[in-house]
Amino acid sequence: MDEAEASGQVWRDEVRARPTTEHDRDALARLVEVDADSFEVELYERAADPQVLSIDRAQRSQAGQYARHVRRLREHQQHQGS
Repeated sequence: MDEAEASGQVWRDEVRARPTTEHDRDALARLVEVDADSFEVELYERAADPQVLSIDRAQRSQAGQYARHVRRLREHQQHQGS
């Protein structure tokens, strides 16, 4: 595995491991309801931004598609090797 491929794998692993933006938005909404701290409001507004939500979904989709692609390649190689 070359450096670029390893870096891509690290990124995909991080995308899949982190909470979704929707999860963050919902947790921040609960905090804002309690005390409306200005920093929490700012974080909530960022997490609720449609563009941020769209980017998060796209990153997760890309990471998942690549993982399925790699899995299919391995399965195909195993079937050819049998």
